[in-house]
Amino acid sequence: TMNVEHEISLLTEEIRRLGTKNADGQVSVKFGVLFADEKCANLFEALVGTLKAAKRRKIVTYQGELLLQGVHDNVDIVLLQD
Repeated sequence: TMNVEHEISLLTEEIRRLGTKNADGQVSVKFGVLFADEKCANLFEALVGTLKAAKRRKIVTYQGELLLQGVHDNVDIVLLQD
């Protein structure tokens, strides 16, 4: 299995690549943008699982528990750590 820490570090890189700084100076990206990105689709077998693991470790934050494509495309995923 892939190392979770490694997946999370890849995730933070992708959020930086695709996201923009919000009013608080934190990098933020819409779930739909992350999900639809071809590079992310190839990198992450379970994007939602990686996001949940990153959220548990307080590396990212977002509204809700489970993110679903389509339903939650406009949910902001905010990078808490640089």
